[in-house]
Amino acid sequence: MGNAPGRVQLKKYANRRLYDTEKSAYITLNDVVEMVKQGRRVEVTDVDTGEDVTAFTLTQIIMEEAKKKNVLLPVPLLHLIIQYGETVLADFFGNYLEKMIKSYLTVKNIADEQFGKWLDVGAAINQGKNSAFSAENPFQSFFKQFFSSPKPGDEKNDKKNSKE
Repeated sequence: MGNAPGRVQLKKYANRRLYDTEKSAYITLNDVVEMVKQGRRVEVTDVDTGEDVTAFTLTQIIMEEAKKKNVLLPVPLLHLIIQYGETVLADFFGNYLEKMIKSYLTVKNIADEQFGKWLDVGAAINQGKNSAFSAENPFQSFFKQFFSSPKPGDEKNDKKNSKE
């Protein structure tokens, strides 16, 4: 377990204290939470045994958060986890759940960005700015048919005017 970029090596002592080898200081579980939220990967090693206790430490953090909110996972799912233990669910959690969550976050970010672009286009139209009709705008042809002013000599206008 070497120190790769973005990784933080922590040592766990018998008194449950965590030592950050990067900062040479003791830290709390809340500090670990902040590291993970910043995208850092933590590796926790038991000082006495040399055992990797990263999963245990991260689970402990999740359980502490669950205590605060009085819920972590739906009760039926908790029953399945206990019922099937490591046999079926370890494969699911190890291989699929992480990928599903990452995919969800990617799609959510793309949707949020696209929605923001739509709001910008709507705001520009609302303010009467021509920038909403720039060549980069994917809705240019759609909006032009409704919001562009007719040009003199336009065949469609001439036909409409002659019918009136």
